[in-house]
Amino acid sequence: MKIVADKLKELRKEKGLTQQQVAEIIGVSRTAYLKYENDYLEIAIELLCQLADYYKVSLDYLAGRED
Repeated sequence: MKIVADKLKELRKEKGLTQQQVAEIIGVSRTAYLKYENDYLEIAIELLCQLADYYKVSLDYLAGRED
């Protein structure tokens, strides 16, 4: 899921958000979010859907299946 982790980091930085801010948006700890972004922990599909909605991108985009 390295592609997902990279996309999450890229989108967060484009929006000028901190890891703490994104963690609060999806209701997880900053530590958990840090692990998602660094590909140490697989993110649940429900959280991916929340993030896709927040960033206004598709799940295919997060998975690297579309630009």
